[in-house]
Amino acid sequence: MKKILTVIGARPQIIKAAAINREIKNNFSNQLQEIIVHTGQHYDENMSSVFFDELDIPLPDYNLKVGSGLHGAQTSRIIEGIENLIVTLQPDGIIIYGDTNSTIAAALAASKLHLPIFHIEAGLRSFNKAMPEEINRILSDHISTILFCPTQNAIDNLIREGFSIENKSKANIDNPHIYLCGDIMYDNSMYFSSISDNKSSVIEDENIFESKFILVTIHRNANTDDLVRLNEIFYALNSIQQITNYKIILPLHPRTKKMMESLLDEENKNAINSNSNFKIIPPVGFLDIIALEKKAELIITDSGGLQKEAYFFKKPCVILRPETEWVEIVENGNAIVTDSNKTRIVSATNQLLKKTDYTYPNIFGDGKSANLIINKIIETLN
Repeated sequence: MKKILTVIGARPQIIKAAAINREIKNNFSNQLQEIIVHTGQHYDENMSSVFFDELDIPLPDYNLKVGSGLHGAQTSRIIEGIENLIVTLQPDGIIIYGDTNSTIAAALAASKLHLPIFHIEAGLRSFNKAMPEEINRILSDHISTILFCPTQNAIDNLIREGFSIENKSKANIDNPHIYLCGDIMYDNSMYFSSISDNKSSVIEDENIFESKFILVTIHRNANTDDLVRLNEIFYALNSIQQITNYKIILPLHPRTKKMMESLLDEENKNAINSNSNFKIIPPVGFLDIIALEKKAELIITDSGGLQKEAYFFKKPCVILRPETEWVEIVENGNAIVTDSNKTRIVSATNQLLKKTDYTYPNIFGDGKSANLIINKIIETLN
C-alpha cells in the first residue's frame, strides 16, 4: 500500500480534493492511503468544516494552522510544517493543487526531500507575474514529477516552457510527465449537481425561486482592497440591476463585506441599501453555489473557479479581472474579461444577455479526471 500526502490550504482546494478522495475511497482504497493536510493558509473553522461535511470528505488528518500573513512568512511556515510531516510520515508522494502559497510551499518542501510531486491543475498561465498565483504555479510546475493539465491550452503552455510530451521513461523531477486529464472541478460539478438539487435550499430560503437574477461573487484582494476598483464594480452592478431589472444576488465573503463598509462611497451604499432587488446574502457552501449557478441568468465574478462552473452549467460569465487563465471560455464567446471598469462590465453584461448562439464544446474533459490521475500516480509510485 502506497501512502500519499494531499495538501490543501483554501476552500477551493478542499473542493478539488473531494474528487480525488472520493476516487481513492471508491476504487483504490486497497492500493493508496491518503493523508490530508490543511495548512491553515485560509482557515475559518465554521466555513471550512461546512465544506468538508457537505462534500463528504474526512476532516484533515493534520492542520498546520499557519494563518494569514505576508507571503514570505506564511510560505516559510508551511514549508517547515510540511517538511516535518514528510520526515515523520514518510509518504511515497505528495498531491498539490492549483496556485496558492500552500501549493508552492508543499512543492518546495517535497522537492528538497526528493518526494514525487503530483500537481493537479498544472500548466495554467495568466501571463501576469504581478499575480502571486502566477509565480506559485510556474515554480510548482517546474519541480513537479507529474503535471495534470485540465485543458489542451495548459499543455501548450508547458510545451512552450520546455516540457515534453514525449518523455517515456519513469517520471521524476528531471523527467516530468504531462497529461491532459480534464478538469477535476468538472468531475465535482457533475457529481454534486444532482446532490445539490436534492439538498440545497438556498433558492427557497432566499425567496428567489421565481426570480430572474444575476449571481455575483467578489473576493480577490485586487478588487476588494482598492477604493476605486471596488466602487467601479458596485456602480456597474447597480447600473446593471436598473437596466435589466434582474435581481443581483451577492453571497458576500466576510472580508469583502468589511472592505465594502470602509471603502464604498455613500452613493453606492445608498443604492444598495435602498434597492430590494440588490440582495446580499451570507456566504454559501458548494451545494448552494451550484444551485445558484444553475438558476442564474448570468454570472459576474473574479473567481477562477466560478468562471469554469459558469461554463459547466452553460451560463455566460463576466470576469472582473484583467486576464483569465481560462482563455478557452473567452475565445469561445462564453465569457468576457472586463477588469473592474464600470463601462466594460455593463457593456459585457448587456452583450452576453442578448447573445443567443452559445456553444459548449467539450473543453474540460469527460468528468473522469480523478480516475486518470490516481491511475497515473499509482503507476509512477510502483
